[in-house]
Amino acid sequence: MERQLTSDDPRLANTLASRGRRPVGRYVLASAVAIAGLLMLVAGAATRLAWIGVLGFVIMFGAVAFGFSQGSSKESAGAATATKAKSASTPRRQAGFMSRLEERWQHRRDQGGR
Repeated sequence: MERQLTSDDPRLANTLASRGRRPVGRYVLASAVAIAGLLMLVAGAATRLAWIGVLGFVIMFGAVAFGFSQGSSKESAGAATATKAKSASTPRRQAGFMSRLEERWQHRRDQGGR
């Protein structure tokens, strides 16, 4: 299955294989802050002080967003630059999402048959 993916779409296979590991410290920090936000949410509900609960929710949301964000690694910056360059060089089509997928699928099938 892996060999077939590599032959069908080598760029996707390379992207999946080269996915780097994120530092564990980022997850630990995000988890600790999210738990603190959860405790604030529960405390706000228990004391009937809505502003503490809302603040706890905002802190939890921010911690989860921080934990799952890409960060500022050089690899993600390079990928974003490459994506912007690619989208700037190709004209936007008015075709729908499914028709673009079908075009890509046909293009890959035509290339694989050579």
